[in-house]
Order: sequence, then C-alpha cells, then structure tokens
Amino acid sequence: MSNTPSKGGTTPDSLCAQASQQAFTATDSPCVAVCSTLFDEICRGCGRTAMEVSNWVFMTDQEKQVVWQRIRAQGYPRRKG
Repeated sequence: MSNTPSKGGTTPDSLCAQASQQAFTATDSPCVAVCSTLFDEICRGCGRTAMEVSNWVFMTDQEKQVVWQRIRAQGYPRRKG
C-alpha cells in the first residue's frame, strides 16, 4: 500500500490516525502510565481506586462513565510533563 494521497486527498497513514482518534471513547481506560497508590487507595496518575483499576476490564460502559465523570471532576487523569 503506498502512502500517496487517494482521490479524497488522504493517505493511508492519515486514515489510520483518524481512525485511532475516533476509536477512543470515554469508557477507554484513563491510565496515563504514572501509577502510584502510595499512602492511599487512589492512583495519582489516573485518579481511580485500586479496585477500579483492577476491575476496569470487567466494568460495564455505564460503570466506566461514572468513574470518568468522578475523576474528571477531581482533575484527573494527570499526565506527566
């Protein structure tokens, strides 16, 4: 597959990038790979409890939305930088 623009003016690489952005939903993991639960049960990177982190893959989309709403209200997820 070449990387030359198609009739629509997009390249296969740009189509993949667009698809990746559109694939993210608010039920995706808020993990930012800055894991720390020292001194309490809340991760300092994503804001989830240790139980939420360990059970994330088993949670329903509705349960994940509730977690996302709470952590956003608390200023998470926090990215390093």
